[in-house]
Amino acid sequence: MEFNQLESFISVVKHKSFSKAARELFLTQPSISNNIQNLEKELGAVLLDRKGKTIALTDSGKIFYRYALELINTREQAIHSIKDHLNKIEGKIELKASSIPEQYILPYIIKDFTKIYPKVTFSVIHKNSMDIIDDILIGKESFGIVGIKCEAKMLEYINFYQDELVLATPYEKEYPKTSSNILFSENFIFRKEGSGTRLFIEERLSEKNISLEDLNIISIIDSNEMIKKMIELSLGVSFISKIAIKDQETLKIIKSYKIEGLDLTRDFYFVYNKNRTLSPLVETFKDFLLNWPGLDII
Repeated sequence: MEFNQLESFISVVKHKSFSKAARELFLTQPSISNNIQNLEKELGAVLLDRKGKTIALTDSGKIFYRYALELINTREQAIHSIKDHLNKIEGKIELKASSIPEQYILPYIIKDFTKIYPKVTFSVIHKNSMDIIDDILIGKESFGIVGIKCEAKMLEYINFYQDELVLATPYEKEYPKTSSNILFSENFIFRKEGSGTRLFIEERLSEKNISLEDLNIISIIDSNEMIKKMIELSLGVSFISKIAIKDQETLKIIKSYKIEGLDLTRDFYFVYNKNRTLSPLVETFKDFLLNWPGLDII
């Protein structure tokens, strides 16, 4: 049973004419007749009495006509509901994000997004970049925000913000020259394995033939806030996003340095499984990130 058969049947009943039904539905009269015949064949009952010049419903036709109207109306309601849902952006976005974007960038994104879509709420959970990517690869999640790229056929990445890592030190530290040699004389605080920041630093140092084993690592910490506090207390130094220490630099309790010859710019990404359909709400958020102008707070 097809909708075009139901529409043909309803139109013939309404106009009591095959030719008028054909004109209304922009079909040929034989197509209307064929649709009615196929419908009657499927139902095993004659629906229209075609004797004489007038067309009337049979008893079976009268019973089926109510259902035909209901089926067509249900279809129209479904189409209307979907269109209304697509045009009315509201609901909750549950988002997994790595540390730096979660703590220092997402608040600005959420502020800008909810100005446009005030009925949207967010639930943000912190996870390391690799954990988020692994969850997407095994199908546990469909999307997330990360600070590294792990190439896989099913993954698609949208770059929405460029970050810069710096060497963060206690404010009283002074380096006359910021060559990579200073790395070997300091006590380092690092993020734990799986962190996008740690993986990125490992890759960049490796390009300079420097291994983490060459550094004096005194602590492995999962929290950026704890790392900053340890730097303030002169317990060590760390590579950290410049955006994360903006306030501490303003207050002159942490100082930042760029290491000569070490490019520490990186991107943050909205990553998603391109083989899975995102909800209309998440699609809206993804499109927003594609066109987000970024922020200038450093």
